[in-house]
Amino acid sequence: MAPTALVAIADGTEEIEAVTIIDTLRRTGVEVTVASVDGPQVTASRRVKLVADCRIDACQDRTFDLIALPGGMPGAEHLRDCEVLIDLLRAQVQAGRWYAAICASPAVVLATHNLLPDKATVYPTMAEPLGSRFVDEPVVVDGPCITSQGPATAMAFALRLVEVLCGGERAQQVASAMLFKHPQ
Repeated sequence: MAPTALVAIADGTEEIEAVTIIDTLRRTGVEVTVASVDGPQVTASRRVKLVADCRIDACQDRTFDLIALPGGMPGAEHLRDCEVLIDLLRAQVQAGRWYAAICASPAVVLATHNLLPDKATVYPTMAEPLGSRFVDEPVVVDGPCITSQGPATAMAFALRLVEVLCGGERAQQVASAMLFKHPQ
């Protein structure tokens, strides 16, 4: 059975991050559900229209191997304020399953709801809510939590998600097929 992932989106979501996560996971055969905390179509941070597979309410009784949150403002605030999503995240953390956030979402969503591990990263200007947990690295993995800094780190972040769900060899295959080389 293929791994499953929930990618939550909202009006104001950073589209590079959302689409990179969704596309990269789907290339590996992960069953991705794109769920909106707003309407069925959202307007992302740069006015790109994204269409969700469903509303987040349709996911409340489901279990996912991974829940991933793109950043962007005010998208991260909409994610933060969605009770159904926060309940799903709390259940994910409690079960020790993978969860991930990039850009503003580690600070705005995870920190606000006390879902951060001991180490995490975030868009650098938003590091204050992380306090001593902040690590200035493009991608940080601490237990079942994966965080990343922003649009330029989205591909490395998405490939790390592939790695934890599908293994390092599969992540390398996908990276190679997309001509992605990690910066030295």
